[in-house]
Amino acid sequence: MKKISALLTLLLLTGLYLTIESCSKDSKTPEWEWPDQEVTEKPRYIWIDAAANFPDFANSRENIIRDLTLAKLSGFTHVVVDIRPTNGDVLYSTTKTDQVKWLGAWISSSFTKVERTATWDYLQAFIDEGHKLGLKVYAGFNTFTGGNTSSLGSVGVLFRDNTKSSWATQLNTTGGIVSIMQASNSAKFFNPVNTEVQEYLCGLLEDLARYQDLDGIVLDRCRFDGFESDFSTYTKQKFEEYIGTSVSNFPNSVIPPGTEVGALPSPYPTYMKQWLEFRVKTIHDFIVKARGRVKAVNPNIKFGVYVGAWYSSYYGVGVNWASPLYNTSSYYSWASTNYKNYGYADHTDFVLVGAYAAANKVYGSSEWTMQGFCSRAKDIIKGAAPVYGGPDVGNWTVPAGTDVNASITSSVDACINACDGYFLFDMIHLKKAGQWQYVKTGIDNYLNSLKK
Repeated sequence: MKKISALLTLLLLTGLYLTIESCSKDSKTPEWEWPDQEVTEKPRYIWIDAAANFPDFANSRENIIRDLTLAKLSGFTHVVVDIRPTNGDVLYSTTKTDQVKWLGAWISSSFTKVERTATWDYLQAFIDEGHKLGLKVYAGFNTFTGGNTSSLGSVGVLFRDNTKSSWATQLNTTGGIVSIMQASNSAKFFNPVNTEVQEYLCGLLEDLARYQDLDGIVLDRCRFDGFESDFSTYTKQKFEEYIGTSVSNFPNSVIPPGTEVGALPSPYPTYMKQWLEFRVKTIHDFIVKARGRVKAVNPNIKFGVYVGAWYSSYYGVGVNWASPLYNTSSYYSWASTNYKNYGYADHTDFVLVGAYAAANKVYGSSEWTMQGFCSRAKDIIKGAAPVYGGPDVGNWTVPAGTDVNASITSSVDACINACDGYFLFDMIHLKKAGQWQYVKTGIDNYLNSLKK
């Protein structure tokens, strides 16, 4: 921590952040100023993935300070730090599960195990240093995941504890119904229907809410693993209780094996609409439960979700992130008349939507344009909660001839003016490609427009 104060002063007064090799490769040094703060400003969020950023942050508070400073200088107002990656272990204080010991990350084109040897509280470091800079700090929480497997090994509660094997989701495959633990999926999902799973996760969220200075919690992957999940005997019984009758010819009378989102059978299977309704009710009810548990511990903390903006196909993961005032069945034939009742936006304080269109699809009014994703989300949520949307600047499709840097700049205008704020995924991409200045230009343009 020596000389940190002097380092910050140097960064703020001279703008020499470009000398930090890992953050930028651009030789042009723009003039940097702290963005003016006005009441009318819309918030700007940046996500910080745990695994991708682990080489920098696992054992270095200095690197955390460095990159949070760059986020602030670029015009972001909020950071979301991932503290429960897909392996289900955590980077915050709790006795209910294990701390993250290592994560896999790409270093110099090699997928490498990055170990955490530091003993200081990872989340608290972000809270403390972010608040010094005037940033709001939110915790990103991968919800229904409990393990991860890769070329580096397997880790997580589903691998450690055989007594929890029934928590793993069961997949409806063309080869039969199998546990995800026997499937090739790297992220090992829980069964969201399982009440023991829900109770376990609510306990973890309660401990997270006990960080009194934490500004907010964002549920990520608060969903089913996919369209093929969950087809366990447990879930079948819960579904039968819900509809009040026994289901024969399962799973074909619900969703035939091999069915894909966007390619539903015609005519629809007997119980398909009720099955989709049951799935979104499951996630809706968990959101209500989790929010209640979090707010009971810390009523001032913000509670929200991070979802994909492609609402037309999001039924595939069993989520209705709309307002209950949005009548889904009026627009989509696969939705029952009750589907709208399980829109959960009114049980959140905000919704982050990933407007993950291609780099050349910034403006437009339809899905799969950044602007269209954001404006449609705003309409679907109908004022039930603020909507913040934006691009994935590293994993997007980049057609030949696309000026990626210009796309980053334009994405701010397209998204922030179409909804209630801006959201960018992920910090690692700006760092690796040296693109901080392009999002800063977009945010500066937005801030300057407020002064006209």
